[in-house]
Amino acid sequence: MLKERILTRDCLATIIPAGEEVFLEKGTEVVVTQTLGGTVTIRSSLGLFRIGARDLDALGDGFVIEKSNLEEGIVVNEPFSEAQVWQALRNCYDPEIPINIVDLGLIYDLSVAELPSGKFDIGVKMTLTAQGCGMGPVIAADAKEKIEALGAVDSAQVDIVWDPVWNPMMISEAGQKTLGLS
Repeated sequence: MLKERILTRDCLATIIPAGEEVFLEKGTEVVVTQTLGGTVTIRSSLGLFRIGARDLDALGDGFVIEKSNLEEGIVVNEPFSEAQVWQALRNCYDPEIPINIVDLGLIYDLSVAELPSGKFDIGVKMTLTAQGCGMGPVIAADAKEKIEALGAVDSAQVDIVWDPVWNPMMISEAGQKTLGLS
């Protein structure tokens, strides 16, 4: 899975776990460590970073992220269902752990409100694996973007909460299998 690359142009990246955005320079040697949910996690001599979908071309010609079975399951223009929202959330990943945020046990609540227009407002309460993680706003923004991409969704709000405190027992059976814990 690890793929060595050299950045072909300057690109915006997010420092993991600080959550701060920086520019990585053309010519930086990187190793791709994760390609899930439409973003890429890379490691360089400068540390660990997340590169968003709009900057993936900086990884050079021929770099492609293959869609997972989860991503293929999203249909944005079919009649709305709560299951579509859960599917969208299953396409959001912690950049350090190769498990989606649903199977990681980070989603505590999902609410759906139908508007007079026939569209829907979605509310999500989620947590993080560590309270000091600066990636929280990045992961929450990713979840919001993926939910709002659903055709029947007018808006989404994703709030980070800390009660109850997350622990590894919250990881789903599928997530435990991915991590080799069961």
